Amino acid sequence: MTQKHSKSEEHNLPEPIRGEKGALIIGPTNPAREAQSRDRLAPPSTDNGTLPNLKWSFADCHNRLQPGGWARQTTGRELQIAQALNCVNMRLKAGAVRELHWHKPDEWGFVIKGRMRITAVDQDGHAFQDDMGEGDIWNFPGGIPHSLQGLEGDGSEFLLVFNDGNFNEDETFLVTDFLAHIPKAVLAKNFGVPESAFANIPKQELYIFPSEVPGPLAANRVVGAGPVPFPYSHRLMAQEPIRTKSGTVRIVDSSNFAAAKMIAAGQVEVEPGGMRELHWHPNPSSSRKGQETG
Repeated sequence: MTQKHSKSEEHNLPEPIRGEKGALIIGPTNPAREAQSRDRLAPPSTDNGTLPNLKWSFADCHNRLQPGGWARQTTGRELQIAQALNCVNMRLKAGAVRELHWHKPDEWGFVIKGRMRITAVDQDGHAFQDDMGEGDIWNFPGGIPHSLQGLEGDGSEFLLVFNDGNFNEDETFLVTDFLAHIPKAVLAKNFGVPESAFANIPKQELYIFPSEVPGPLAANRVVGAGPVPFPYSHRLMAQEPIRTKSGTVRIVDSSNFAAAKMIAAGQVEVEPGGMRELHWHPNPSSSRKGQETG
């Protein structure tokens, strides 16, 4: 039987060896990274052919740093197999705003940490606002203008999922970018105000920018033309979970969250030693620490 190098055995370092097959790495190596995917370094005998990469770390993503936070995305460009879903990890400081914007894909969001406020308006001028906490989710249908803002404390960090693997978070349609490319004379005539009213508008998109922490939702609520036909937020953790001997699961889809017509999700908690049973489904899925979306 092939013998491992003593240092590998002592420190339990991964090596491309399985039984009589493989050999020790004698060139450059990255044990920390290789330890995260031992079955790629030393595939089981049941593997047949080349298995595409099924995971990607946000730590490997290019991060877009802004005055009020940051955003990094995983798309079909980084994870080639992900052609149906795009994921964005975003952070907003307290008061910081993800500028009002819209896009073609639906947006599903999950609050990882902290608190935030979501604001949206539909094509008929109906408005929606809600304050979100850890474990809460939202869903904005494609084309619905919306903005996000961090609340008191340390703001918020959250996960976004879009039902288009090649959607680009850097190419959303932003109000500031739109206004920056319209002549001020046209803006003045459109809004019926002097050109001087637009003297200080940004010369380019803001994307994420710092602002004051907003007051209580009841005092700052946007009324618009009335409420939207169905709410865009859902208290996932308030759902009674399905309980099994090895964990719990909460499922949210259009049957209990009417706004989520294109993306469903499951919040899965597996006890130590437990196993999510072998399964498959016709739709693509993505996951992050127990949250599975598809």
